[in-house]
Amino acid sequence: MTNLDNGMLQIKRVYEEPSSSDGVRILVDRVWPRGVSKERAHVERWEKELGPSTELRKWFGHEPPRFDEFAKRYRVELKAQLPLIQEIRALAETGTVTLVYSARDEEHNQAVVLASVISGS
Repeated sequence: MTNLDNGMLQIKRVYEEPSSSDGVRILVDRVWPRGVSKERAHVERWEKELGPSTELRKWFGHEPPRFDEFAKRYRVELKAQLPLIQEIRALAETGTVTLVYSARDEEHNQAVVLASVISGS
């Protein structure tokens, strides 16, 4: 959870129960999560282009030892999405935004990297 001025940016697995404290829920996976209906996901936006490229996602394979290199490569990919990142940052500065993802690993995933890019840390 990251505080941004008067708002907040947080991350949450799509498989967790949605909460009223989630604010605007944005799915940041390039592929729709397996076994989750659109109603159950309860996302206001699906920003596929913020997910890592298929090539990068497959290379990473959710292997924690590759995470640092994955994060570096993913940050390079995200440079092409600067207007969208700025839009989400602005939303998070005035309210709560929850980046929703499907990976099992809560520490080594694209939402962790994306949240740090959005918050500028």
